[in-house]
Amino acid sequence: MKISVVIPVYRSEEILPALLARLNTVLPQLSPEYEVILVNDGSPDRSWEVICEQAQTYAWLRGINLMRNYGQHNALLAGIHAAQYEVIVTMDDDLQHPPEEIPKLLEELQKGCDVVYGVPAAETHGFLRDVFSRFMKWLMGAALGIPHIPRSGAFRAFRSSLREAFRDYRSQFVSIDVLLSWGTNRFSFVTVRHEPRYAGQSNYNFRKLVRHTFNMITGFSILPLRLASLMGFAFTIFGFFVLLYVLVRFFVEGSPVQGFPFLASIVAIFSGVQLFALGIFGEYLARMYFRLMGRPPSVTRETVGWPTSAKQSDD
Repeated sequence: MKISVVIPVYRSEEILPALLARLNTVLPQLSPEYEVILVNDGSPDRSWEVICEQAQTYAWLRGINLMRNYGQHNALLAGIHAAQYEVIVTMDDDLQHPPEEIPKLLEELQKGCDVVYGVPAAETHGFLRDVFSRFMKWLMGAALGIPHIPRSGAFRAFRSSLREAFRDYRSQFVSIDVLLSWGTNRFSFVTVRHEPRYAGQSNYNFRKLVRHTFNMITGFSILPLRLASLMGFAFTIFGFFVLLYVLVRFFVEGSPVQGFPFLASIVAIFSGVQLFALGIFGEYLARMYFRLMGRPPSVTRETVGWPTSAKQSDD
């Protein structure tokens, strides 16, 4: 099978030579035809210059330089659209996904599934981040109704024909795992080795993870809208019982409910629920607004490594 390896790049000038050297050892053993697409996601260091230099050494290396930083999944989508071959492998640029583990993904893919995820035998990010990451993935999977999300990751292999399911997708909010689920439900998982970052520090933090999860839940799920509806219904019932309590006090004891704290607390509760629901509606309106604007997931500044006759996509 012919293989395209897509890797988003950000602050990795020190890692890229080692990454490409290891890919140069692994890929010739897997396929007679292959390519590696490095997508520079607006990296502020010399990552793009290193990609251009390495393209002089490796004929199979392709480079895409985005106009600015769009995010990991947006950069991946640009590389996936540009891939030429029948199988696409995605991985991180920090060598935490060992290239030597790619054969495990391809072997599992040949068994008939459409997407294979490499699940690390042991995470190396640290206890707190690992627990938080698993929780956020579980939350996103529950909200989106996609059972494989909690076990998903950036190290994956899939058939390029799945691109047809999201070829016309144009939004700045991108989740590769969700887009792949639009095209198939034949997922599989294999255990792979997970190594420490080769050099530098991770560019992914808690804030980015929370933001990505929130964007995915509001961008691909109606669960928050249902939550707002359920809260509205629940507090309507609560208000009815409060009214019943006030009437019973008045007719049985002959006096209304006394006290400003009671009235203030009721007003605060209902006002809070209303503002919460309005906030959710506002988030969905914002998503609709951005999609109506037609903003592309990414825009390419320049490319390197492709024949001059090759046509490159801007998204």
